[in-house]
Amino acid sequence: MAILKVNGEIRQVDVEPDMPLLWVIREQLKLPGTKFGCGISQCGACTVHLNGLPVRSCSTPVAAADGGDIRTIEGLADSEGRLHAVQQAWIDHQVPQCGYCQSGQIMSAVALLSTNPDPTDADIDTAMRGNICRCGAYGRIRAAIKSAAKAGGNSNG
Repeated sequence: MAILKVNGEIRQVDVEPDMPLLWVIREQLKLPGTKFGCGISQCGACTVHLNGLPVRSCSTPVAAADGGDIRTIEGLADSEGRLHAVQQAWIDHQVPQCGYCQSGQIMSAVALLSTNPDPTDADIDTAMRGNICRCGAYGRIRAAIKSAAKAGGNSNG
């Protein structure tokens, strides 16, 4: 049994402690925005925030998140539906092609801007290094992150 705070809501799940957090989020909590990519923490598609830090949910056991505060892509918009500045920048810059990696990309970008509100290209490249985009949208990703930073970076609306 694990108690998780997910996107502001306390949730109790009855799963094995070594079950990856990704599967708890997708299968138990029915939040499909977090994606399975590689299963070995290399691609970043499964990135969520745990206690404010980006983690790879495919390799994080639910026991490591028990009692923690989890934020998924579904939890970025505010209660009135206003998109997070990063989500809006993604739309404005038409970042996604296939879109598969985008929730993880966005979660990593939000984490970056929460600690560095005015990142350089090098800062962005370092922070986003672990997120793979098979479509190669890296230039648009960088432009969207810079745009979000100018718009207030870590906020909604």
